[in-house]
Amino acid sequence: MKLVYLGTSSAIVYYMRYHRIIKLTYDKEQDTFKSLFLLAPSAVLALLTTQRYTIVEILWTFSIYLEAVAILPQLVLLQRTQNIDNLTGNYVFLLGSYRALYILNWIYRYFTEQHYRQWLVWFCGVVQTVIYCDFFYYYILSWRNNEKLALPA
Repeated sequence: MKLVYLGTSSAIVYYMRYHRIIKLTYDKEQDTFKSLFLLAPSAVLALLTTQRYTIVEILWTFSIYLEAVAILPQLVLLQRTQNIDNLTGNYVFLLGSYRALYILNWIYRYFTEQHYRQWLVWFCGVVQTVIYCDFFYYYILSWRNNEKLALPA
């Protein structure tokens, strides 16, 4: 399953950057989110809270923190442009649903596996899902009312 996730994610990035038609939809004027605001705190937290100070462990911890907030630039851009097509709205909704389903998996594993504790992963997963909650609310509202999805500015 991870290979499918990595493959589809790589394909999406490739299409966004290099496909002759899709890359024209990128609006640099609207995309002003400074990724350093996510990268720097994630790196500092990874250095402060890693369990073992090895490169692999630090990078893994960094990736967990970064994954929790990685959707923020997309949500800010969607809020700023107010132009959310169906494909983008569905994609973001499914990304958030994927994380919410992971939480159900963690709950199941907590009760069925002895000594299953991953506090960092759980905390960051909950943070990520909370970030999606506002989007979920407006997505479901627009779907229920059969309206175009728009996030409040």
